[in-house]
Amino acid sequence: MQLIDLPNLDRLVALRRDIHAHPELAYQEHRTAEQVAATLESWGIAVTRGIGKTGVVATLSNGAGRRAISLRADMDALPLQEENTMPHRSRHDGRMHACGHDGHTVMLLAAAYHLHATRQFDGTVNFIFQPAEEDGAGALAMVEDGLFERFPCDAIFGMHNWPGLAVGTFVAEPGGREASCSVFTITVRGKGGHVGTPHVTTEALLAVAQITTQIQHIVARNVAPTDPAVVSITRLEAGTAFNVIPDSAWLGGSVRTYDEHVLLRIEQRLRDIAAHVARSYECDMEFVFTREMPAVINDPAETARCRRIIKDWLGEPALVALPPLMTSEDFSFMLNRRPGCYVLIGNGNDEHRQQDAALGPCALHNPHYDFNDALIPLGASFWVRLVEDYLPIQK
Repeated sequence: MQLIDLPNLDRLVALRRDIHAHPELAYQEHRTAEQVAATLESWGIAVTRGIGKTGVVATLSNGAGRRAISLRADMDALPLQEENTMPHRSRHDGRMHACGHDGHTVMLLAAAYHLHATRQFDGTVNFIFQPAEEDGAGALAMVEDGLFERFPCDAIFGMHNWPGLAVGTFVAEPGGREASCSVFTITVRGKGGHVGTPHVTTEALLAVAQITTQIQHIVARNVAPTDPAVVSITRLEAGTAFNVIPDSAWLGGSVRTYDEHVLLRIEQRLRDIAAHVARSYECDMEFVFTREMPAVINDPAETARCRRIIKDWLGEPALVALPPLMTSEDFSFMLNRRPGCYVLIGNGNDEHRQQDAALGPCALHNPHYDFNDALIPLGASFWVRLVEDYLPIQK
């Protein structure tokens, strides 16, 4: 496996672990963003701070080429208590890099270092370090802050680690790769009272319980079996005491799908079920449905480019197929503006964290997760090969 030369790899690994030890939540990535910007500036790369609140964009040009490519990494952590015991575990209770954004950031930094040192491309590379991927639609914030007007590009690419896939393997598939994300709330209001006189109440809590049950039939009976869809109820709240029938109750959840027609059908069924059940219990109902982010759709041509690069570099076995995921990713806001590809890179099977393996699985959004530092030169090498392929030096 031929990797780029990174004489500062030890320092990059130390930086990744330092970021892991100091996780920052959405739009609070001040320390991380400054580390990123200062590191890039120390190498002589131009940096712009504060794009989309706490985002950073670095720009590197070489030659006379007019084409441009953008590469994106995310910087934020999750509101999760880390349960690992390694020295670089989170030093902040309730905050953790449980998705590998610390590693994504440093992989892109490593690529920037090598491209600046070698200059084997003709054109412009934009290195995008995004805030608030987990909660806050940081990609949209950067787009609305003029990302593509201030840093024009012809294509954009993102990469995410994937536990369970072997180190040295990648997933790059065309079309829909991660689902759209919508959220809903259903609030039912009735007339509460004493538990001993239920006949004089109109019971909102019982209505919400019935709505919860009926919602479970939507995907099974209102969506075609060939259309991926998920409807999950994740919150239900009501009541203040054991002897009080509450005036109101509410539930909330998430919808994931790829097809707009399926999404519209699910939204309508949610509304109809809630309205009919609430009416049958002589209650009022309020329904709110919010589309938070679109699906990730990989451009066929740019995905074919990524696949060719990986195959020529590592061979056919390095390309692994995964079905479309029902997770969501706000990189979709960027792909909606420019063609590109969202690539997955294998994070291994816990071999990098044997000292903590007994604690729990190294899975995304799990309190025992840790990024595999072996991916730093590997992911950076992919970025470099992609840039050199997209912006070849004319001979």
